[in-house]
Amino acid sequence: MGIWIVAAGAGVLALGLSPFAWTYLASTGRRGSVETVPHRPVAVVLGAAAWADGPSPLLARRLDLAVRLMETGKVDRVLVSGDNREVSRRETDTMTDYLVTRGVPADRVTADPFGYRTWDTCVRIKGLYGVDAATMVTQSFHLPRTVSLARAAGIDAVGVGDPSLGARRRSTLIGYAREVGAAAKALKDAVLRPEPARGELTDKDS
Repeated sequence: MGIWIVAAGAGVLALGLSPFAWTYLASTGRRGSVETVPHRPVAVVLGAAAWADGPSPLLARRLDLAVRLMETGKVDRVLVSGDNREVSRRETDTMTDYLVTRGVPADRVTADPFGYRTWDTCVRIKGLYGVDAATMVTQSFHLPRTVSLARAAGIDAVGVGDPSLGARRRSTLIGYAREVGAAAKALKDAVLRPEPARGELTDKDS
């Protein structure tokens, strides 16, 4: 009986971790650094918390990666995607301002103000903004899921992740822990392909 209980437990554990494993397998060979990632037309920076005085530390680190990608010629422009509602402190406005103050030309920055979830961002940048190939930019713990979902949405995606553990240890550890559960929802999104919260692809300038 004990052996069967252990076997059943192992099976449940394997089943529970399979979506997490999928994110890593689907993004294998497509996660790199600013120096090693291949050229793509656009860097897509995923939104994160914005504070009253600017981007949160994790978001700033993502944006710094986008600046480096522009400076090294690895991308030609930047698309920032996040929640631009007042309740979220205008994420994409904050991201755009940060990039421009660090030398990215304003006409090279596009903002998607309705990127409420990672899947929403991927579907919207493909369908609304015509992004067929991109470098996805986020934290390292979020990168496998992001690249996998972008590919599921039909984007030739590679990714650059910020290894934030040394700078923001607690937030990073929480991020890795959350990814186990988030991966299950990501796999569901990839299979069922739901419409984004702002699913209509006519609201680019709204």
